[in-house]
Amino acid sequence: MKKIGCLIALLFCFLAFPSLSNAASGDTHIFLDGVELQQPEQAKAGVVNGSTVVPLRVIVESLGYEVEWDQNAKTITIVQGANTLNLKVDHSEAIVNGTTVKLTAPPIIQNSVTLVPLRFVGEQTGLTVSWDNQTKSAYLTTPSDGSDGKVQPGMGSEAPANNSSENTSSEVVPPTTGTDNSSSEQQGKSYIYGISFSDNRLKVSADPGVKPNVFLLSGPERLVVDIPNAAFSDSFASLLPLDASNNGAFAVADYPDVSQVRYSIFDQGTSTIRIVVDLNHRVEYQMNIDGTDLFTVDLTAVSGYPVTGTGKPLVVIDAGHGGIKPGAVSITGKLEKEFALAVSLKVEQLLKQETEFDFAMTRTTDVHLELNERAEFANNLNATLFISIHGNSIEGKSSITGSETYYSREDSIPLADVMHKHLVSSTGLADRKVRQKSLHVTRETTMPAVLLEVGYLSNSNDEKLMYTDEFQQRVAEGIVAGIKEYLGL
Repeated sequence: MKKIGCLIALLFCFLAFPSLSNAASGDTHIFLDGVELQQPEQAKAGVVNGSTVVPLRVIVESLGYEVEWDQNAKTITIVQGANTLNLKVDHSEAIVNGTTVKLTAPPIIQNSVTLVPLRFVGEQTGLTVSWDNQTKSAYLTTPSDGSDGKVQPGMGSEAPANNSSENTSSEVVPPTTGTDNSSSEQQGKSYIYGISFSDNRLKVSADPGVKPNVFLLSGPERLVVDIPNAAFSDSFASLLPLDASNNGAFAVADYPDVSQVRYSIFDQGTSTIRIVVDLNHRVEYQMNIDGTDLFTVDLTAVSGYPVTGTGKPLVVIDAGHGGIKPGAVSITGKLEKEFALAVSLKVEQLLKQETEFDFAMTRTTDVHLELNERAEFANNLNATLFISIHGNSIEGKSSITGSETYYSREDSIPLADVMHKHLVSSTGLADRKVRQKSLHVTRETTMPAVLLEVGYLSNSNDEKLMYTDEFQQRVAEGIVAGIKEYLGL
């Protein structure tokens, strides 16, 4: 386990760069777990003297760090849980949790943006990183290491250090996805052999063991199927149109719900094939996969959402933390796990009165559950929705107050928007918006998933409210109202 002082020293040992005037020109992109991150226009990712550099704020905020820039003092403050790092432009010392740490070089600032090497990002956060010079894209993938975003690799004490030599090597261009069988076999990809639409069903011929993620998007209406770690087979192009960029489409006739089907390599970093069914209106669907070489998405299903054996949608309620992992500690010594469980149990009582959908609880007592166990619990149940309940905290930032809703994947945005609206209304606290973060339970679940940070345990007003029955009941009612609105009930 690396000590934080050593981490910070290593953090900036790569930062002695020349002027960025020779950085790669044109638009560049950063993808975290397949989702593109928004970069500042004045200082984007690029290549400087053969080294790929990326804006620090874009990465650390997406991983859950709080970043503040003091223009007058020319200082950067990075906060994650109990850890605080203070940096100053043109200074070779950092203050880490009150201790002075020597840096080999000061941070580089361009237009008030700190840039760091992509290689550092992988080494110090545990991310797998790569750079595609053709598309000017950086790809970052979080490991399934059990981190829940409260303490991230590189600035925490619970996350294991990433000792893989693969992640500490120089930046490499990710392998391109094509139709070469030997290349795909070496990488362990699954093949997609064919796509068709008949009997009001999307039918995909693929290797057994594929794990498609199916969801609906609006504006316009469409059904999306993402298949990670996949490649089009050699024979695919002989059956369906496929251009040099591995994109194709075909029209659908005689089915009033559907206009066409499109397919492409959606994310080369994770080699994800995306199939999009363009819809004329929102549909009901059910995915059927039995381990053979064919899976289907049936548009004649009785529900517009994945369903349980009862034919009803299933909602999983997750009380954060528990047992030996209490989560954050409030300013008066109360535990986050106690708040999360109290609200979850009130949600449970309300859900028992609902008859149009089923529910399941990850825990109803003070027990310890690993993050992967929570995600697997929901995945194994083929749940419709996953909602995790938490309280937030930032040490030394007692003035911060409010409610936040987090999601990881694009298909969770509609759920996040609805749940956040009801959360803010029920708490009456400041609206700290819907935010994207790569959290284990919202990333590794296969259904729309959100994590609700109800309020701040580090704020005296929030904490006082959060441990009252009246406040908890209002929050529980807001959560149930959000679930019902999202399900259209």
